[in-house]
Amino acid sequence: MYKIKTFNQISVKGLERFSREKYEIGSDIGHPDAILLRSHKLHNLVLPDSVLAIGRAGAGVNNIPIDEYSAKGVVVFNTPGANANAVKELVLAGMLLSCRGIKAGIDHVTTLHAMDDPAELHKTLEAQKKQFAGIELKGKTLGVIGLGAIGSMVADMALALGMQVVGFDPALSIEAAWRLSSDVQRAENMQALLAKCDFVSIHVPAIKPTIHMINQEALSHAKPGLILLNFARESIVQPDAIAKALDKGTLRTYVCDFPEPIFFGRDDVIAMPHIGASTAEAEENCAIMAAEQIIDFIENGNITNSVNFPAVSMARVDGQRIIFSNENVPKVLGSVLSVLADHNINVLDMMNKSRGDLAYNILDIERTNADGVISAIRQLEHVTSARLID
Repeated sequence: MYKIKTFNQISVKGLERFSREKYEIGSDIGHPDAILLRSHKLHNLVLPDSVLAIGRAGAGVNNIPIDEYSAKGVVVFNTPGANANAVKELVLAGMLLSCRGIKAGIDHVTTLHAMDDPAELHKTLEAQKKQFAGIELKGKTLGVIGLGAIGSMVADMALALGMQVVGFDPALSIEAAWRLSSDVQRAENMQALLAKCDFVSIHVPAIKPTIHMINQEALSHAKPGLILLNFARESIVQPDAIAKALDKGTLRTYVCDFPEPIFFGRDDVIAMPHIGASTAEAEENCAIMAAEQIIDFIENGNITNSVNFPAVSMARVDGQRIIFSNENVPKVLGSVLSVLADHNINVLDMMNKSRGDLAYNILDIERTNADGVISAIRQLEHVTSARLID
């Protein structure tokens, strides 16, 4: 029986994916085969040697020591796109809040609570409503930085609202490109996008090339009065640069899901408490997706949506399956095949892929007593993990 240790409160819909005949699940599991979590920080956790995989029910993996786990051959999964619709809808709310005087109008109405005469209240509001006039989204131009699962949905939403959409994503995958509407215009670079858009929404991961990508230099190219929305990560923007751009009028409004002390007390900042993915549906989708990825990896060795290993998937054939990971250096696969040859084991099918410094392999073999083979593979230089799936 496989053991799954959980941190945080994981949606029941996700936990139900684990068959009770094959899996034991709980927060107090010792020596687990996999860990399923949301935002719990693992940096100070002494990882048991039994752990094969980490499933993050969400997109961000800042709470997981990726490099440390990669060196041990531990596969880390996340769930890109599972919360995309939730974030997309909050982006729309942010766009409307930033351009229609909604929040200021609501706040103003609360100051009139002492007016108990309905006629007087209505007359007062009618006279004062002009100060809360705004602009419409239709006909405006939205720039989308990052055209993955969330960014492409935001782009489609804006097109449906009658907006012009300009996109920029230097790391656009073929899959994402197929998903993207042909009506999305392409910007050559981020500066060109900032210069022509009324709204810009950011949807990139927090990785080294994107940290503080929205800085003073980038904002110097912005169209005056730009409304900037950040529902990606706080580290994507440089807070001081945002504040200065707001002071100059380069930015009209900054809408974000990540409050910073420097923004407190500003009427031109709409800050939310990191609720982009906080819907029941998103939490269910993330838990289901993470659970299914862990199950497929444990039972078949397939990898989908890993942040540290290549995507590898191979249909099962009769026999047994050996999977192993290794440092991406020459001759490792040849050494493994030599071990199999020495044990008179015939390979039926195989797949080998690499990602950066890591390589991952699936080998389907004829059914045999392969326990000694796995031990021999584990002892090979540069091999970081190996196991047999029967």
